[in-house]
Amino acid sequence: MTEKLRECFDEMVVYKDLKKSNFFSALSLPSFLRDWLLKKFEDENGDFDIGEVSDFIRTYLPKKDEWMSIKNRIIMENEHVKILTKISVDINIKNQAITFTLPDFGLSNKETMIEPSVWDDCKDELVRGKDTWGVVELGYRLPDESLKLPGKIKLVSFTNFCPYTVDLDYFKDVRAEFSIDEWLDVLLGAIDYNADGYDGYEADTKKLTMLTRLLPFVEKRLNLIELAPKGTGKSYLFGHISRYGVLTDGGKITRAKMFYDASKRTPGFIMGNDYVAIDEVKLVTFGDVNEMRSIMQGYMEYGTFNFGGYEGKADAGIVFLGNIAQDNMDEYNNMFTELPTLFQESALLDRVHGFIKGWDVPRMNDDLKICGWALNSEYFSSILHLLRDDASYRAIVDRLIEVPDHADTRDTEAVKRITTAYLKLLFPNVRNPSDIKSKDFRKYCLRPAAKMRGIIKIQLGILDKEFKGKSVPSFSVRTIDEED
Repeated sequence: MTEKLRECFDEMVVYKDLKKSNFFSALSLPSFLRDWLLKKFEDENGDFDIGEVSDFIRTYLPKKDEWMSIKNRIIMENEHVKILTKISVDINIKNQAITFTLPDFGLSNKETMIEPSVWDDCKDELVRGKDTWGVVELGYRLPDESLKLPGKIKLVSFTNFCPYTVDLDYFKDVRAEFSIDEWLDVLLGAIDYNADGYDGYEADTKKLTMLTRLLPFVEKRLNLIELAPKGTGKSYLFGHISRYGVLTDGGKITRAKMFYDASKRTPGFIMGNDYVAIDEVKLVTFGDVNEMRSIMQGYMEYGTFNFGGYEGKADAGIVFLGNIAQDNMDEYNNMFTELPTLFQESALLDRVHGFIKGWDVPRMNDDLKICGWALNSEYFSSILHLLRDDASYRAIVDRLIEVPDHADTRDTEAVKRITTAYLKLLFPNVRNPSDIKSKDFRKYCLRPAAKMRGIIKIQLGILDKEFKGKSVPSFSVRTIDEED
């Protein structure tokens, strides 16, 4: 399979050695950044010069505590400094001033500027999203007391983090070269897992449950909750694999952080990200609970929110992550007793599309760490990001799923949305309903989606007698002949 992978994906494959090598793990780099470096420095055999990589990291990837030294070089020494980081831009409505922030270093837009000539060169790259990764070159505009101009750090140049064009159609087509079992292994390698480490009883179930975590990466506004034992890799996957999502670090989650900060007039996590994963949800406090419940429910239902006259619209899914004790790993009993009061309300839980049984994911061990050729995580996360905009998969799902009479609308939408995400992830080559076998669609897409929603339905029945005894409708797969 390795030869086929390298032949099909060519330069988008890198050699990952997480089992033996401590070099990158010691740097604590996210996977997409690590694989970007591997692609840049590895030879055709997967070897790289540690000294060369170390020099690059030392030069372009400074630590946060080095920011004062960088400011000294820029402001006092009048140097131009290049660093690889994420940048966010803003255009002032009143005076057309263009500014930027460097979130990782705490540099605010009050301290920065982008001159018109520089903006013309890099605006196409910088207006694509909330945060853009790339090599930023920083300089300094000296203060001018006569003109009452304060000193500011200025952007001199910008080079996009992704130097190549991602060919989505090729990715879709090349999927046909792999069997479903091979494809599961390809996907696991892309997120740093060794497929051979999943052995023994129900290995396929363990693989699929792990990959289910990727569904919010590939489908817009997919809301999930996962409860799992400690050490199963939840935080790693949501915090390291993709540069298009955000993992909160627990603590206090407020409306300002999550949606919109009225005092600063800045959008929250929801805006510009593919997903917002709220980690350690058992330990999180949600500020004004009633306010958060109201705005969260509205957003999870419609993808919009309104606060203080600000009307927001976003596509980010919300993923709740928490640990669960062995005794509570039972979908037929109340699993949310230890969660914040926000989750003791059926109206919010009903807007969660599905539940991930995290106890089906094995605890992380060395045998599960990738050691071999695998898809570049940076490339892979870009593919998943692009697939979010492809509505053709949902159209196929709508044609294939037979919805029974009087089916609950939220159940139908949840199952269809999860099914669509599975189809994109596991069968991206499907362009028409006839491109996938009914048994594969049922086994790998529809049935897992119905089970995920079914657990939510059971928990709703425990929380609220209005839902007691109600189950997910029996969706079936329609044959094309029947429809035509």
